[in-house]
Amino acid sequence: MQPTAEVQEFLDLINSLDMPPLDEQPLETARAGYAQLCVQPGPDVASCVDIDVTGGPHGPFTVRHYRGIDTDDRPGCLVWIHGGGFVIGDLETADSTCRVLANAAGISVISVDYHLAPEHPYPAAIDDVMTALDWVVASGDELGIDASLLAVGGDSAGGNLAAVACQLARAAGHPDIAFQLLVYPAVDLAGDHESRHTNAEGYLLTNANMIWFGRQYLAGRDPATPRVSPLLAADLTRLPPAMVVTAEFDPL
Repeated sequence: MQPTAEVQEFLDLINSLDMPPLDEQPLETARAGYAQLCVQPGPDVASCVDIDVTGGPHGPFTVRHYRGIDTDDRPGCLVWIHGGGFVIGDLETADSTCRVLANAAGISVISVDYHLAPEHPYPAAIDDVMTALDWVVASGDELGIDASLLAVGGDSAGGNLAAVACQLARAAGHPDIAFQLLVYPAVDLAGDHESRHTNAEGYLLTNANMIWFGRQYLAGRDPATPRVSPLLAADLTRLPPAMVVTAEFDPL
């Protein structure tokens, strides 16, 4: 199997840029390059507003609330967690995705601008996500959502954080999460899976990138703990139903 013509054209363009490896770039350069790649216009939504959330253990952070077009009076809500290896990405890189999801599903979407590593290594990101989930439930009336219809999702590192959040919510007994949307989630940072060899280079994300991201995020902590690698949890029962989206040529 080979990538489709459209995907191959995109990969050829990225590879032609002859950029230095991610781990050799200054952090701000890597973040700016990712933003240049990801930020693009998205569809109009009924409303979009940024809100500061306080009360988390690592300080305030911002969420962005999208309300899709043609939603119910009190729609369900998807808390979306952006990807970027826990190191890059923000509200802007996730903006187009969140707009599409809000309109296509007829829901509200809350995008979380969690604290990034290496300035804020593990567990800052997952702590922010749990703070955001509890805040959404507590603010349901103010947000105009049905907090009993709560989903959590994310792509790549965001998929990791979404899966971890579901396990932590199960253990704590709250919040009640109805669904998880995991888009090429990085659910095992400790494993040596075949995909990390067969797709190690040439498909945008490389195995070397993954190792570098993991080092920034973990800062020496154990990657095999289920709070980092949710696939390794001893008990995967009583979790919300999940849609897991994968990519064919992907080290994840």
